[in-house]
Amino acid sequence: MTACVFCQIIAGELPGHTVLETDDLVAFLDTRPVFRGHVLLVPREHVETLPDLPAGLRDAFLAAAQRLATAVKDGLGAQGSFVAINNTVSQSVPHLHLHVVPRTKGDGLRGFFWPRTKYADGEAASYAERLRDALADQTGA
Repeated sequence: MTACVFCQIIAGELPGHTVLETDDLVAFLDTRPVFRGHVLLVPREHVETLPDLPAGLRDAFLAAAQRLATAVKDGLGAQGSFVAINNTVSQSVPHLHLHVVPRTKGDGLRGFFWPRTKYADGEAASYAERLRDALADQTGA
């Protein structure tokens, strides 16, 4: 997919500061990092969202995310990391990418924290049931 910026980086058609490469995955620095060392992990195969990720890549994708989360601590001195995936909404590039953002206590990051709400009486049970039903429909159970 030539119009995809991430596919172009993977193909070497656009520059990227690669930090991890496997046969199936590539991780590179975000060009507009939240903090220096902000990494994006992407599958080489063009898939748009997490639900589109082939089952055969799930374990490798999560294992690479774990390695990157460790690397930002060990390599950059971060105290931790923020790990996130947007699916469609707020997804600036329509190619699955997982963010690993180095974090340090007091770093001022607040933009990824959302306002909280409360469930009305009985509402939580209804939402839980709807989600259980949707999960059951996925497995045919």
